[in-house]
Amino acid sequence: MRTYVRARVEGGTYFFTVNLAKRHGTTLLVDRIDALKEAFRRTRQDHPFAMPAFVVLPEHLHCIWRLPPGDGDFPVRWRLIKSRFSRSLPREERRTQSRASKSERGIWQRRYWEQLVRNEAHFQRCMDYIHYNPIKHGHVTHPLDWPYSSFPHWVERGIYPMHWAMPSKAGLLPSERSAGLMKPTQPTT
Repeated sequence: MRTYVRARVEGGTYFFTVNLAKRHGTTLLVDRIDALKEAFRRTRQDHPFAMPAFVVLPEHLHCIWRLPPGDGDFPVRWRLIKSRFSRSLPREERRTQSRASKSERGIWQRRYWEQLVRNEAHFQRCMDYIHYNPIKHGHVTHPLDWPYSSFPHWVERGIYPMHWAMPSKAGLLPSERSAGLMKPTQPTT
């Protein structure tokens, strides 16, 4: 059995990738966006954290979390988000024998990926990756066109220019943005 070592830093800032168990041919997360938002809302109410950036795609999501000082327990938050979202859905998914024997739903991949955000430059790369992801996967041609993202919030605050990442705008590449994103922000959902 594998042992997963997670970098748990109290008050840390993390970049996460979380996938559905079925990655192809599903639009579950965007179809049930209200249930996903509610799972996040309830979890943040019980176990607060700031979420300065996020993107929800049809079958996976990325986000940045900033945990409160003295708190490094992101696993309990993901367990609650995943279970609350899963419980909101009818039991129609196919489950493996392994999942059935453990009374698990077959909605999410068991694991998720996290990276401890090390510094300002890393934070900016994570932000750019999140906001460019709908383009990368061919859902839209501009980040403002994707409704399940924190990108409009950052445009409104003046951190990203409105035409960021548009191919017709020379010089506005994802890596060429203003700095200052590690400063405390209001949580967004």
